Amino acid sequence: MKVIHSPSPTETSVLDTSGLRDAFLLEELFAAGEIVLVYTELDRAIVGSAVPTDGVLTLAAGEELRAATFCERRELGVLNMGAKGSVTVDGTVYELDKCDCLYIGRGSKEIAFASDDAGDPAGFYLISYPAHAEYPTTRATPAEANRVELGSPEECNERTICQYIHENGIKSCQLVMGYTEFKAGSIWNTMPAHTHLRRSEVYCYFDVPTGHAVLHMMGEPQETRPLWVQDKQAVLSPAWSIHCGAGTAAYRFCWAMGGENQAFTDMDRVEISELR
Repeated sequence: MKVIHSPSPTETSVLDTSGLRDAFLLEELFAAGEIVLVYTELDRAIVGSAVPTDGVLTLAAGEELRAATFCERRELGVLNMGAKGSVTVDGTVYELDKCDCLYIGRGSKEIAFASDDAGDPAGFYLISYPAHAEYPTTRATPAEANRVELGSPEECNERTICQYIHENGIKSCQLVMGYTEFKAGSIWNTMPAHTHLRRSEVYCYFDVPTGHAVLHMMGEPQETRPLWVQDKQAVLSPAWSIHCGAGTAAYRFCWAMGGENQAFTDMDRVEISELR
């Protein structure tokens, strides 16, 4: 498991492009036939992926967690960004099609990932936070998500937010998770931008068309920094940083948060005129 230490705003302000990407961008998450995990200092989040090909992939705790099982003290969110597959949790099989979500509660012991077709594998995106309470493992499809329509064609940000794990949806200890998809011709996400001191956030961009990318903006509102992000790459967003982006074509992104609360409205809005 790779470990990433999070720079402060002062340290971030002097990073060059390579330093900024090393600290905040996870470029190599999805690897065929492997589970990839990254431990971050942002509310002790673990970000990762599982791409089963020839066989089943089993999730282990790793030495970094000092635990018998991965979910001994953690909860885990899974979003399938690939073809159809399944996740087995303590003997129960959960089938996941593309964009289906699975919440795995604290105390779950055996977690394994499989693809229906090794030649066209599932691509399970993983996000985990520490948990002090247990909630049941729950699967949800896009049709079962709380869907929120936002934006307008005139502002190039007409989008649908699919909320899965949240205070009025799938119950969790602190994890909040879902994904956003855009209408044709819209490219801007999370604009106007905001910060939320009480939570960190992770964006994983997916379904970015071949030959296209997303220009993700991060940093303090008065000192923003750009990151060019490719398909199935993730950006770590500290509590002090904005997190917004614009694609060169329509795309989807998975958002996940952990921290002090689960309230979607608990944010500090930054007016567009205030951005620098």
